[in-house]
Amino acid sequence: MPKKLDMSHGQAVIRLRDIRAQLEDLEKRDDLTAEDEQTFDELTREFAEVDDHRRQLERRSTLERVRAATQATERGPAALAVERGTPVNSRDSYDLDPILNPDSVEDRRFRNPWDLGEMRTFGQSKGQVSQELRARALSAIEKMGGANDRVRSAATSIIERWDDGDARIARLCLATSSPEYLRAWSKVAAGKGHMISPEEQRALERAMSLTDSAGGYLVPFQLDPTVIITANGSRNQIRQVARQVVATGDVWNGVSSGAVSWSWDAEGTQVSDDTTTFAQPTVPVHKAAGFVPISIEALEDEANVTQEVARLLAFGRDTLEAAAFTTGTGSGQPTGIVTALAGGASEVAPTTAETFAAADIYKLDNALPARYRAMASWLANRSIYNLVRQFDTGGGAQMWERIGADVPPELLGRPALEAEDMDGSFDAAATANNYLMVYGDFSNYVIADRVGMTVEFIPHLVGANQRPTGQRGWYAYYRVGADSVNDGAFRMLNVATTA
Repeated sequence: MPKKLDMSHGQAVIRLRDIRAQLEDLEKRDDLTAEDEQTFDELTREFAEVDDHRRQLERRSTLERVRAATQATERGPAALAVERGTPVNSRDSYDLDPILNPDSVEDRRFRNPWDLGEMRTFGQSKGQVSQELRARALSAIEKMGGANDRVRSAATSIIERWDDGDARIARLCLATSSPEYLRAWSKVAAGKGHMISPEEQRALERAMSLTDSAGGYLVPFQLDPTVIITANGSRNQIRQVARQVVATGDVWNGVSSGAVSWSWDAEGTQVSDDTTTFAQPTVPVHKAAGFVPISIEALEDEANVTQEVARLLAFGRDTLEAAAFTTGTGSGQPTGIVTALAGGASEVAPTTAETFAAADIYKLDNALPARYRAMASWLANRSIYNLVRQFDTGGGAQMWERIGADVPPELLGRPALEAEDMDGSFDAAATANNYLMVYGDFSNYVIADRVGMTVEFIPHLVGANQRPTGQRGWYAYYRVGADSVNDGAFRMLNVATTA
């Protein structure tokens, strides 16, 4: 049964013309992609729905004229005179001024920003189409359910800062934030896929067309861990100070350069060559996966499975990344800051071999170039910070500042961040490298998130004997990358020991 449409006869006629033009444009192409084929099918289905709506309006209008004529005949000739005036429904005209007539179509076009059938794509440039998609995505963020103000703010920031020329993130947002998709995903997450309506099924199919694989369902945009972590803040302190970007492909490509060269030039002389060398650092994104099991009883008793699954996924992701951003190998996972700096020019040896002392803190600070020192932060295991506090009888008073009253600790006037995956001790009797502290400007450590986590619902888990355990689960996967794009912005203390 076609869905109920809210448009006047004039709007329906114009929309039918637009659809026909788009279909004719697709027909002219020699080879259609899978996305083009899906667009053709959707346009064909929409044409039938709009045309049926147009015929219903015409039948209704004809019936009203017949009734009016019949009533006028019964009342006599004097009743046939009908006074002309402003239409009762201001939406009867497609081109009414949206200011003087606020119910006109131009004012109504984003009342349902997820209905891309209202878009006029024929004759529009690629940039104009992308611009409208982004505008619709921002409107959808304001209207999407299951989100608070922090989530809306974070989602808006992601669209405005990181959406590319193809509006990939905007398309993802529109496909996965609609009420229909949220309802459908919630039913799938609760194991009630059989209760999905045809409208919700179409929403799932549209979103699945944006994924790289045929399986699983994208997490609703407002529940995506990237959005939630951005909104609520990360427990991972490296993410709090690192430069965070959003990748739309398999690799994030950036631009960096050395310090800009300036010179003093005399009046009337040719300027000297002050050019700088540009580089293009890259950060590959890697797949990470997680699994959330839950008993059938807990699933049935849970009041809001959707929100709970999203919370667990975001928490698990944050925990996984905390280790990767510290010591990740860079092979199949992000490159941790320790891994990026190990063995390079950023390593600093202790003042006294195989000894960690107060002088090493000052040596590390002195070794960092001044241009990075203003925004620098410390990174170490809490056990190492406790050793620093014991370097003098005053409990480290010569170095530590503001360590009480819930104020973040500072070491030599710079934030002291914790990373439990860094070395917490060193053994002077064993041959090993002990990377105890990193000091530098972490805006030169880039974390590239790819928005769009996919979740597959596993209806039954089985035990060792291949029998059901009474549990269900969610298998989730997403992609993220990280690496240092400028090792010169960091210094790392390596208290190496030799046997």
